[in-house]
Amino acid sequence: MLRRALLRGKGFPGWWSAAVFGGIGGLRSGGILGGGPDVITFTGAMRSRSRPDWQDLRMTSAAAPKKDPWDLPDVSGLTVGVLGGTGDQGRGLAYRLALAGQRVIIGSRAAERAHEAATEIGHGVEGAANAECAERSDVVVVAVPWDGHARTLGALRAELAGKLVVDCVNPLGFDKKGAYPIKPEEGSAAEQAAALLPESRVTAAFHHLSAVLLADPAIDEIETDVMVLGEVRADCEVVQALAGRIPGMRGVFAGRLRNAHQVESLVANLISVNRRYGAHAGIQLTDV
Repeated sequence: MLRRALLRGKGFPGWWSAAVFGGIGGLRSGGILGGGPDVITFTGAMRSRSRPDWQDLRMTSAAAPKKDPWDLPDVSGLTVGVLGGTGDQGRGLAYRLALAGQRVIIGSRAAERAHEAATEIGHGVEGAANAECAERSDVVVVAVPWDGHARTLGALRAELAGKLVVDCVNPLGFDKKGAYPIKPEEGSAAEQAAALLPESRVTAAFHHLSAVLLADPAIDEIETDVMVLGEVRADCEVVQALAGRIPGMRGVFAGRLRNAHQVESLVANLISVNRRYGAHAGIQLTDV
């Protein structure tokens, strides 16, 4: 049997009572959509209560103080590994992070190649084989070519267990019309990484950075935003803070990994922009 409870004045605010208890019926009865008192309709096990019984529930409805989204952790003591650190993107990221004072290890399938690249980068960067790079790092950036993504991560599952993994790989194809996005079976490169590394904490970031700008020592600041995605907010904040170590960059939380595909795909558009205008385009988010 339907029962109706009338909450007025000194009880709950009209919009709150209608939205929480009345659903559509409550909203239609005059709370948000109307102008009169809120009539709340509910059924069965719920019974009308006197006002004193509702006071405790009203007190628990008060919102907790909101955390400042720009209050990010100190990541200066973390060691960052870069798988694919001998490629243009990985090398550029390693250079910028090391220049900012981060301890960086670059990984490669061949340790000798990693050592050579590390020497060229300087600023204390070390080189190692991929497995050693993963083992010695707190945070591991995946900057390998897309066609080697699954093979590389699958071989490093044990070494990456418990690590914070940052996937920055963009699955792209190229034909005579230019770059175009590829959608992996898992949904995105980041989701493929999460599937291959169930014991790791996978995030996605650093997709839209120009390797040319990263590697240019004449450029002091790179004015761009880094979209960071992940399932655990604390992990995303670590990655945001790492991005913020590079002068001019901001790390901005941009959702869960299920939204990574469109972030990865946007690089195809940036490539078209760069070719048309002779630029090194990045992303800046407004009103944030």
